Amino acid sequence: MRRFAAGQAHNATYGRGHSRCCEKIRGVQHWDLRSIDAPRGTRDAYVVHQDAGARAVLVSLEPGQALGEHQVKENAWIVVIEGNVEVAADSQSVELGPGALVRFEPAERHSLSSSGGARILIVLTPWPGAGHYPAD
Repeated sequence: MRRFAAGQAHNATYGRGHSRCCEKIRGVQHWDLRSIDAPRGTRDAYVVHQDAGARAVLVSLEPGQALGEHQVKENAWIVVIEGNVEVAADSQSVELGPGALVRFEPAERHSLSSSGGARILIVLTPWPGAGHYPAD
């Protein structure tokens, strides 16, 4: 995974000199999640930001890829940025499109898949959660 220290910006730019990854304007960090060069596939996620409070990870799912059933120690917030994602938990599933937000409790088992490919943002809070390995 590619990582940047808290507050460190990726230097690539797009249009009018804006930072592609992170830019501070009056103390506010912001990212254009659609333009970040995120590797394709579930095994090579892009850590957008990480600090003691949260970890934000951008994942680009190839068509047919899935994050199989799993659980994490943190609250997991998932935002669909592009494409469609099927989210399953507790023997129920729902198809979600761009702009959708899903939240899972710590230790809640869930899975995600995308038949046509998707870009999602996963935010884990707090980072690391109780019982998780120490952050790198």
